[in-house]
Amino acid sequence: MLLEVCGLKKGFGDEPVLRGVDFTLAREETLSVLGRSGCGKTTLLKIIAGLETADAGALRFNGRDLAATPPQARGFVYLYQEPLLLPHLDLRGNLAFGLKLRKRPRPEIETRVGELAERLGLTDHMDKAPHQLSGGQKQRAAFGRALAVRPALLLLDEPFSKLDVAIRAEMQRLFKETAAAYGIPSLFVTHDLKEAILMSDRIALLRDGVMKTYNRKRDFIDDPDTGVLREVAFWEGLRSQSHEPSGTAD
Repeated sequence: MLLEVCGLKKGFGDEPVLRGVDFTLAREETLSVLGRSGCGKTTLLKIIAGLETADAGALRFNGRDLAATPPQARGFVYLYQEPLLLPHLDLRGNLAFGLKLRKRPRPEIETRVGELAERLGLTDHMDKAPHQLSGGQKQRAAFGRALAVRPALLLLDEPFSKLDVAIRAEMQRLFKETAAAYGIPSLFVTHDLKEAILMSDRIALLRDGVMKTYNRKRDFIDDPDTGVLREVAFWEGLRSQSHEPSGTAD
């Protein structure tokens, strides 16, 4: 396994947040982590990224213990809800920023940025400042900047939650296609049931500080704890009501 998380625990004061989280992530795999707001999803991502320290447990990446590895040496990229583009750089500069920090050769930077801009539909906006971009374009730019450095692991913290329905669906499609094309392993955190199912190879449910992982989507759907069956029952009930004959006026 590429990533191994074993017995991870974290609390803030007297409040336990993670009570012993265990899971694995394979190469080129996307694992959706579903959970309600405040359940510890973001804390989990921050510990993996090295931005928070666990109280107990172990993290291994490629068989290497991450305990003593600083965030900048892990090779992971954390993608937030907000695009967080650099306002003093145009779109081209934002896409190239991580590569320049890593001192990649200029021809490589130009090639990678050009390929990503084309894949994400941003080629016509390269000279625009962030404030000139739409919400969807900003999110695509942030996603492109993350992918440009070919991260060893991509950590996504509800990145599409603030987008409208149409743009969110487009970003979900782009994520799946682009992550697959570059073979980037990902942890995709969301509170949206449908998104968790759509975005992943496998799904995990984080509740009360404990994570349950489902190796098959069918197992996730059939488990009453996930809420899928209640969702299906709701829509089936609504459909049944719409088929009822209307009353006849006197």
